[in-house]
Amino acid sequence: MGDRLVCPPTRPLFDLTFFNFRNGTLTLLTTMLLFGFASAQKVVQLAYCSVAENHLRMDCKYALPAESPEVLCKYTQGERLLDTTDPNEEQPTSFKNRAKVRLFPGNNCRLLFKNLPEGKSNFTCNIKQGESSTATKTSVVDKSKLPCWSLPLCSLLLTLMTLPLLLEIHGL
Repeated sequence: MGDRLVCPPTRPLFDLTFFNFRNGTLTLLTTMLLFGFASAQKVVQLAYCSVAENHLRMDCKYALPAESPEVLCKYTQGERLLDTTDPNEEQPTSFKNRAKVRLFPGNNCRLLFKNLPEGKSNFTCNIKQGESSTATKTSVVDKSKLPCWSLPLCSLLLTLMTLPLLLEIHGL
């Protein structure tokens, strides 16, 4: 059986609680924007974790309307394309052996990225459906704080932590 990963959700990129909602203008504008985008796709969550040393996995969960045509997904770093599911866009040769994007059931677009550089890197998930606008979400990944959540590692840690207790119980 393959390794199962549990990727924790990332924090929201911004918080609207600092806006003053006392005058109705901002509330009306917000309502109009929400109704305008209600029928479009949106990125719900962008989570990441380490799957091996220097290797990153990002899961981009997205929501679509019921009558959705084909969905296209791509990951970028700034203006640089890492990989895409769009057959009309070509992956740059510099990322051919480093980045792979695939769509999975449950509205999930996954990036597997090899050889993550030291420090912080921005990754953007772009979801496009038909001729509608593109929904995006960006996350900053700090390699030094990258969570490692594979089950074999968790099992090993659990075993190592409980071994002294088991030895004490059995009098060894």
